[in-house]
Amino acid sequence: MVSTLDDTKRTEIATKLADMGALQNLLVSNEQKLIAEVSDLELRSRLENMLRDDQKNVGIIESVISQYGTSVQPKNKVQKFVEQTQGSMQGSDLTLYEKVSLHELLKHSQAMNGIVVHKAAQLFGSTLADTLNPLNTVNFENRAHQEQLKGMLEILGARELVGQDPDQGVWARVQDATAALKGVFGSLSDHT
Repeated sequence: MVSTLDDTKRTEIATKLADMGALQNLLVSNEQKLIAEVSDLELRSRLENMLRDDQKNVGIIESVISQYGTSVQPKNKVQKFVEQTQGSMQGSDLTLYEKVSLHELLKHSQAMNGIVVHKAAQLFGSTLADTLNPLNTVNFENRAHQEQLKGMLEILGARELVGQDPDQGVWARVQDATAALKGVFGSLSDHT
């Protein structure tokens, strides 16, 4: 059943789109800062690829906002969050691992924002869904980046803790999966 999109709902979606625009610009800013801090060529290359995608995705979000036709400012709390995060990313209070971890969380948040907007659009018919459809590219790329960032966190975290790179091979992944299963079964036995 298709619902009616009243002015209040339309403004709420516009606000979420504005929030997404602000956060996407923050992702670009973060990646520029992280690239300057990362000396590892492989990790830097991954960040540079993310940066290219995210710069393109800023344009996609801006285009969707324009097509949507209702333009508003991001919420005040989102604007404050952007400012605080920018300060954390350029300061020296956080380690490189902590900065990448913060960036990964932001990627997750941005992907979820996009999914929520997509789901909301489905409730109001094909016209709105078609207008917001380009966000699916942004959502997909943010999810893919999130997985890449998790791999980077494994490397940076191990380097920070013990000064060595973790084993990223197939056998190491099997050991990781085995440890996870042991944790699941241990958790289950604790609850019985």
